[in-house]
Amino acid sequence: MSGFGDQLEAFSRTVDFAAFRPDLEKALAYFDGSNGGRPPFDAVLMFKILVIQTLNNLSDERAEYLINDCLSFMHFLGWGLSDRVPDAKHSGCSASV
Repeated sequence: MSGFGDQLEAFSRTVDFAAFRPDLEKALAYFDGSNGGRPPFDAVLMFKILVIQTLNNLSDERAEYLINDCLSFMHFLGWGLSDRVPDAKHSGCSASV
């Protein structure tokens, strides 16, 4: 995909997404896990999903489908084919987060 000018690959080279981690974690105020439940997805990962959604004008459901379907999306998120994708209805993967 690199030879075709992958927009997400250019973002990965240009933007240090990890630099956003402190602000994202503060804003999201993730729980510490002491009460059990499924652990949240990484804050930077969720931010990158919002980037994908914004760049492509995608709903949560469409983003979930395309992340499972598009290798360029998976590569941008640092995932392989067997990784678990946030569920559009239960993950908090929404532009309103």
